[in-house]
Amino acid sequence: MQGAPRPIPPPDPALLEERAGGTRLPRIGPDGRTSFRAYAHAAFDRADTRPRVAVVVAGIGLSASNTEEAIRRLPPAVTLALNPYAQRLGQAAERARERGMETLIAVPMESSGYPLTDPGDRALLTGASLAENLHRLDWVLARGAGYVGVLGGLGPLRGERFAQLAELLGPVQDVLCARGLLYVDARPGAPHPSRAWGRTVDVILDEPATRGEIERRLGELERLARERGSALGLAGDPAPVLVERLAAWAAGLDARGVALAPVTAVIRRPASARCEGEAPPGGGVAPAAARR
Repeated sequence: MQGAPRPIPPPDPALLEERAGGTRLPRIGPDGRTSFRAYAHAAFDRADTRPRVAVVVAGIGLSASNTEEAIRRLPPAVTLALNPYAQRLGQAAERARERGMETLIAVPMESSGYPLTDPGDRALLTGASLAENLHRLDWVLARGAGYVGVLGGLGPLRGERFAQLAELLGPVQDVLCARGLLYVDARPGAPHPSRAWGRTVDVILDEPATRGEIERRLGELERLARERGSALGLAGDPAPVLVERLAAWAAGLDARGVALAPVTAVIRRPASARCEGEAPPGGGVAPAAARR
């Protein structure tokens, strides 16, 4: 059962690295604290043994009205992913924190349809140098504060061409691990992140964004959670139909014996020893009833 919404604390200066020009990047605090612990949704019962289902809604910030409705109507356990190109990201992030909602920031990456599908001028590209890609990553990370991690990809552009190359994605995950951030891979079926705490999405919920298809995919997400112990869904845009169907579906989960969880409660431990340290609260552990 979800507790009452508890606000997430504002960005902590001890978890921010000050750069020239006023730029601030997340960092692990002097006492070892990480963003994925400091800004985690506090009302979720991490000891809950029911199957866990988590949902990330991306595209936050692009439409002020859609963003406000998503924050107002969706349960606090839903995670929101901020679009780094959007204006007034700080306002959207603050409103989400007030409702106790975890946030991610989306990292644009080269997609399979590039250059016909354009992820923007700050995207990580296969043809760019490592230094340039890491510079672009810093720009994205500096666009907000108080988030638990990043989402690889932007809306329907899930960065497939960039993310499939381990020599490119690996250093990105290394940076995120060193900064105390999670990595959510937006490509269903891709391996779970190996060099950062994180998770790969299981189901895309809104392609196409029709009422019937959204309901069908939410049902699939719930089925996977029962089979595997946990499942993660992703919606690329907080369209009104998506928010309406997601809110209605989530309202019945408790009665169906499934827990709606924040993303920090369904992530996996990285396989690589490069990324060690404290686990996110409740992360990396399947509910006891669903372990195999």
